[in-house]
Amino acid sequence: MPERTGRLALISSKSGAETLAGKCDSVNIDRKTSGITFIIPAYNCAGTIQQAVFSITNGNLKEGDDIVVVNDGSTDETRDMIARIEEQHGFIRVINHQVNNGGAAARNTAAENSSNETIFCLDSDNLLIPGSVRKLKEYMVSSGADVAAFEALHYFQDNPQEITHRWVFKRGIHTLSDCLAGAQSPIASGNYMYTKASWKRAGGYPEFAGALDAWGFGLRQIASGAKMTVLPEYYYLHRYGHESYWIRSSGERDRIAFRVLEPFLHMIEDEDAEYIRNNRDSWFSNLSKHAIRIKNEGKGVNGRVISPSFVKRIFNKLTKNI
Repeated sequence: MPERTGRLALISSKSGAETLAGKCDSVNIDRKTSGITFIIPAYNCAGTIQQAVFSITNGNLKEGDDIVVVNDGSTDETRDMIARIEEQHGFIRVINHQVNNGGAAARNTAAENSSNETIFCLDSDNLLIPGSVRKLKEYMVSSGADVAAFEALHYFQDNPQEITHRWVFKRGIHTLSDCLAGAQSPIASGNYMYTKASWKRAGGYPEFAGALDAWGFGLRQIASGAKMTVLPEYYYLHRYGHESYWIRSSGERDRIAFRVLEPFLHMIEDEDAEYIRNNRDSWFSNLSKHAIRIKNEGKGVNGRVISPSFVKRIFNKLTKNI
């Protein structure tokens, strides 16, 4: 079962719904027609949470879907903001942590209280494209996958119309080798779709991992047997540059990443496993220079970073002789 911290959460819901933890897996649910639970971990995000929720309700929410927002002990106006949003929409349930337990704990609380087998995690400062989540679910179901991500992340700062750069991932099946081929991987973003069963098998988000909680969870999922696929031609909008969760978090990321990976070292080629053990303070930071190989998989494929200037150079090259 996913790790727990023994914290106390207050659940607020118009329907008076009780915590869904402990219920049996809905193994017979028809995933094609069943709903999606969108989960949003929220901490000091009063300025962005409303936009994030709107990006769900604007073309991505269907009958049977719902939204679970976990306010993780915010100290700004976040609690009041999401209370107002909940008042407007009966399909939103709010869970309030009394203290800040971290992103992983908030995600675990939300996933534990999801009412659907299919979950989409959206950070409180990111935005979805209308109609994109339904396509993602169709692709995940038709692929027989447990996890599905968009092909790209479009990064912005304040204005979502002004994209600064993009991450673009390999299409189709995403393996453990791909996750360990560099920094640009769908699991690093944390904003993707997965089954509740895969969350349970993975043991949930690692609550010791700080800003690596999403990366650690994705790695746990694939290492524990989840099949991950990447939907071509679709993307979501990823905010950066403000006081984001990643920027707020600091510390020994390489050692934390090692702690996440340690239970799965037996799956890694012996030479690379030894390299990781001998370089616990640097192996994660140097993935782009030293990709980690998985036994019987070989070297994976890292995502690409594309900037507007790169696109402009390619365009000029293609049109030069026209």
